[in-house]
Amino acid sequence: MSSEHHEYHIDIINDTANSVELLSSETGFSRQKIKQAMQKGAVWLTDNKGTHRLRRHSKKLGAGTTLHFYFDAAILNDVVDAAILIADESDYSVWYKPRGMLSQGSKWGDHSAINRWVEKNLEPQRPAFIIHRLDRFASGLILIAHKKKTARLLAELFQKKRITKQYKAIVHGLFPDKRVTFDAEIDNKSAVSHMTLLQYDKVNDQSLLQVDIETGRKHQIRLHLSGAGFPIVGDRLYGAERDENENTDLQLTAFKLSFVSPVDGSEKVYSLDDELQPKLKS
Repeated sequence: MSSEHHEYHIDIINDTANSVELLSSETGFSRQKIKQAMQKGAVWLTDNKGTHRLRRHSKKLGAGTTLHFYFDAAILNDVVDAAILIADESDYSVWYKPRGMLSQGSKWGDHSAINRWVEKNLEPQRPAFIIHRLDRFASGLILIAHKKKTARLLAELFQKKRITKQYKAIVHGLFPDKRVTFDAEIDNKSAVSHMTLLQYDKVNDQSLLQVDIETGRKHQIRLHLSGAGFPIVGDRLYGAERDENENTDLQLTAFKLSFVSPVDGSEKVYSLDDELQPKLKS
């Protein structure tokens, strides 16, 4: 753990309206840095309602509460590309999550997370509830609910496997010219992926695949392909040695979502434009 990674927990003894001054005196950080960290979701308050993020530096802090500050310079300085709105369906919306953007924040901050991005940038402003996740280094379509009821209904569709999520990936090597099913367990849990060759680049020895998944285990697609000898291009965790020194993004994108809307019963299909999908170089 680096020296730029600290936690502070301050019990409030007397009522105070100046959390910024308090944190600044306790940590030695400037008031401006404290305010910025608050806006980025690194400051929390424990009160009679539980523990929640504190963003308003003017909020009065009552005696008996506890202020928490999680400081990580790398996280707070993180900069990500903008998410792109694909469709606004009022009760929920569909977004393109760029590579590097988190699906959800942590106690150290949430300014680089898609749900916070949506809360700050979608008009009219609405709360944002995460329904499913994408790997940080993958890109593609992600659903965001704006009502708790809608979040519950969409989550139920995922649990019942009534939402079809399709990916495209570029892998090293010539993939078999047939549909291949992978069912190797992940963390002792069933994991099923189906891969289909779409195109082969002989010059660079890379294959473009369509991927359909029946389950959504962590890093499922990356693990299945790497285990079969076809690591995804740009996968520095499970990939080929040749990717370790190349500045290539992970070539894995969720390009299509389809389901029957629990809001109005209509069939919904959302697809990314071609320019946002992986493409072979040759």
